[in-house]
Amino acid sequence: MFERNYYGFGTILKDYLDYHRISQSNFAKRLGITQKHMNEILNNKSEISVELMLAINLITDIDVNLIWQAEEEKRIYLYLKENFKDEKELKEYLKSFSIKELKDREWLKFKDEKSLIQVCMDLFKFLSIKNFETFNDYSNQTILYKKNTQADMNKVMLWIKHCDSLIQNIDICKYDKNKFVDLIHDLKILSLEKFDEDKIVKCLNEYGIYLVIEDALKGTKIRGCMMVKADNPVIYLTKLYKDKASFYFALYHELGHVKSDYNKAKSKVIIDEDEFLEKRADQFAINTMINPSIWDEIIKDKNNVLRICKENNIPVCFGVWRLAKEGYIDYTSKFYNNYREKIDI
Repeated sequence: MFERNYYGFGTILKDYLDYHRISQSNFAKRLGITQKHMNEILNNKSEISVELMLAINLITDIDVNLIWQAEEEKRIYLYLKENFKDEKELKEYLKSFSIKELKDREWLKFKDEKSLIQVCMDLFKFLSIKNFETFNDYSNQTILYKKNTQADMNKVMLWIKHCDSLIQNIDICKYDKNKFVDLIHDLKILSLEKFDEDKIVKCLNEYGIYLVIEDALKGTKIRGCMMVKADNPVIYLTKLYKDKASFYFALYHELGHVKSDYNKAKSKVIIDEDEFLEKRADQFAINTMINPSIWDEIIKDKNNVLRICKENNIPVCFGVWRLAKEGYIDYTSKFYNNYREKIDI
């Protein structure tokens, strides 16, 4: 059984009419509805339209927000009662949304954690969804992601929604695909400097691309995603990257999607697309970090990777990272770790 019944605004309105000694028939006439409709509202057997909420507010001065809150609690209570046999089952299901972690990270402020109904209401508002079914349908239709479980998908969506909130107040210029080459040029210059997250974000913003670097929820198997909002590309990256080369590979990978998959990303969130598109984005990242002709030179003369990188204005950590990635040196080797360039984001 659930904690208690939620009766909706009808019960509140009935008490109001009784207190002010207003007859139900008289109030129905003021609202311009039938007596039957009035009875259905008072007995919580009919939903109250926005038009009626405004009319009730005008006649009684009862806050529209109070009316909406009572009706929304009733709607969600009835929905949960129909889809979950009891509170225990609902609590188990809510674990997939990492409620405690959402609270601890202050991604979402719950109005009343003791009320499961209110927790669900807060969660629905945060995710901009009507109920769990619409959430599942939306995520499955919108997210291009080879998910392992629904729980992982839930965490991904929560992360994306949080990142969405972080770009709301950012002023950004119009995106121009013809300036994409200039963006890559500027990023290559930045890659030669000491890692500076703020500079990288500012650089992308100046070219009309949103960038957020934010930890995902615990256990979420995701490195980043790309989408388009109001014609501006959006890139969200997690903080899984502990060295500069890995970070730039992830960033260039998402920029590869911006370059090749911009139109698809207008209606989809690209996380882990089909094998061909992911390999294409990976190849773009690899080639952007080190030009193929220079990489051929490095392969032929691995002992001089440091000299070759410096002569071609490539961060040494990029060359050493790729040698390790392709199995030419070991990640645990002293040589790799000496030139790894750790970062803290």
